[in-house]
Amino acid sequence: MLCCDIYAEVRPELFSGEPKSQSSDRAMDLGLAEDHFSRPVGSFVASDIEQLKQAIEECKRLILELPEHSERQKDTVVKLIHLRLKLQELKDPEEDEPNLRILLEHRFSKEKSKSVKQTCDKCSTIIWGLIQTWYTCTGCYYRCHSKCMNLITKPCVRSKVSHQSEYELSICPEVGLDKQDYRCTECRSPVSLRGVPSEARQCDYTGQYYCSSCHWNDTAIIPARVIHNWEFEPKKVCRSSMRYLALMISRPVLKLKEINPLLFNFVEELVEIRKLRQDILLMKPYFITCKEAMEARLLLQLQDRQHFVENDDMYSLQDLIDISSGRLSCSLTEIHTTFAKHIKLDCERCQAKGFVCELCKEGDILFPFDSHTSVCQDCSAVFHRDCYYDNSTTCPRCARMTERKQEEVEL
Repeated sequence: MLCCDIYAEVRPELFSGEPKSQSSDRAMDLGLAEDHFSRPVGSFVASDIEQLKQAIEECKRLILELPEHSERQKDTVVKLIHLRLKLQELKDPEEDEPNLRILLEHRFSKEKSKSVKQTCDKCSTIIWGLIQTWYTCTGCYYRCHSKCMNLITKPCVRSKVSHQSEYELSICPEVGLDKQDYRCTECRSPVSLRGVPSEARQCDYTGQYYCSSCHWNDTAIIPARVIHNWEFEPKKVCRSSMRYLALMISRPVLKLKEINPLLFNFVEELVEIRKLRQDILLMKPYFITCKEAMEARLLLQLQDRQHFVENDDMYSLQDLIDISSGRLSCSLTEIHTTFAKHIKLDCERCQAKGFVCELCKEGDILFPFDSHTSVCQDCSAVFHRDCYYDNSTTCPRCARMTERKQEEVEL
């Protein structure tokens, strides 16, 4: 790709135009037969920036004069690449950089990779790992040249996630360029919708406008659109929003029944997941008092969604994405089946904690997570659903407990 860029810069029509007269003397002067990754030698010594610039211009002229697709022309292009890398090395010399640098709550770690192609998040240019020192923030994965670090003005997004774990829940809350004084929200450089001096790009998450250096047209799923419209189409967002959403995606901060309770009326999958989560919470007491379940570490099957064993109303954005795709329903149903099998079939201790319906005194042992049962909200006794209708029927267990308390008072 780099060779193609050099060709295009020197002469766009190089692959189709008529060849010019070759200049073998100049080719020999440039020392094209030498190792291209050693110091260039020949009629000039490219020992400083000015001499390198002259050598680069000489290479450009020579490429135009040599026959197209010839070996000499290809060698000259490689020489031009080598000279440019050498020029970049002189402009950005490798120094004894520290392995860890802390700046604006970023924890920058010096990268070892020399071959992976990256782009600097500050200056938006390519990071040439072979000759340039670069760093990555271990918190938000912000990447930049060593020389660009002192120009960074944006704090680490992970600190915002740690101190303010919440989403913008309004859909694209635009305020207008005039409210931004026609400047980029992040770096404050001038922007306009006409692209002069820089194109104003709107972030669908914040609703604000950014310059092309702070907004690379990355896309992400917007939480507000998911919660209000059940819409999962990725929208264009700025770099900082993209990092924030990536760090927040697995955090259970969305309480759907408060933000948009009507969503459960229109999305059947949500109702199914809520029921499975409620059942798992009812199974949890069996596991934490069961030696076999603790040894088998059954609850660790939900270690990636720890909030599922803590409550049934908090969701992460990743949960909603997986619900929409159907992945969560399949995996959670499988876990639910495994849990129920342990309690009802595999473990005698857990079976012993089951209930017999005291109203009809018939049927198998009942458990609170069975689909055909009802649970007393006061004493947690379990009955057949057909026998007990949510406190509309007197609970025998509650009646006994009340009677026992009255007897104790009388005594």
